[in-house]
Amino acid sequence: MRGFFGVGVEGVSKPMNAGSIFRSAHAFGASFVFTVAAVYDKKIGDRSDTSRTGGQIPFYSFPDRDSMILPQHCRLVGVELTDDAVELPSFHHPQTAAYILGPERGSLSPEMTARCDDVVKIPTKFCVNVGIAAAVVMYDRVMSLGRFPARSLHAGAKPIPLDEHIHGMPILRKLRRFEKQPPEGYETYGEDE
Repeated sequence: MRGFFGVGVEGVSKPMNAGSIFRSAHAFGASFVFTVAAVYDKKIGDRSDTSRTGGQIPFYSFPDRDSMILPQHCRLVGVELTDDAVELPSFHHPQTAAYILGPERGSLSPEMTARCDDVVKIPTKFCVNVGIAAAVVMYDRVMSLGRFPARSLHAGAKPIPLDEHIHGMPILRKLRRFEKQPPEGYETYGEDE
């Protein structure tokens, strides 16, 4: 899967929930995890983060929204149950993204929501636990951007296998001016200069 993603939480007050989010993020292949304006005690969070994510991938603790820095070209995606949010099954995940969730018994702050490039919602009747919400979003990302066999057409059937990947010779974009023919086995596209 190309690209990278991170997962964070704003204003979390229960370290066990943050630890659960970080453990799931590590399992789903996140590149980093973070908190914003959170009350997070790593010793308590590690009780639910049994993979010790902070020792495996970068962990960032931002004291407030203004100090939050994301990698260049990384889109901030808020996860919030609002009327105008895009439903997760219809959302096209960016190749580079940082997903931010709100606190327990609360929502993303209006300031954080305004900072988001996209806001998505899980199509549920009511809010689910923040750790569950994070896992659902990451699962959806992996399913939509990963390369998996197609689902079978009916229950109980085996998945439709992927075609085997064929490794070919590299394709040269342009021939160098001094070359009249591409090297043997190479293809070219684009116009020569």
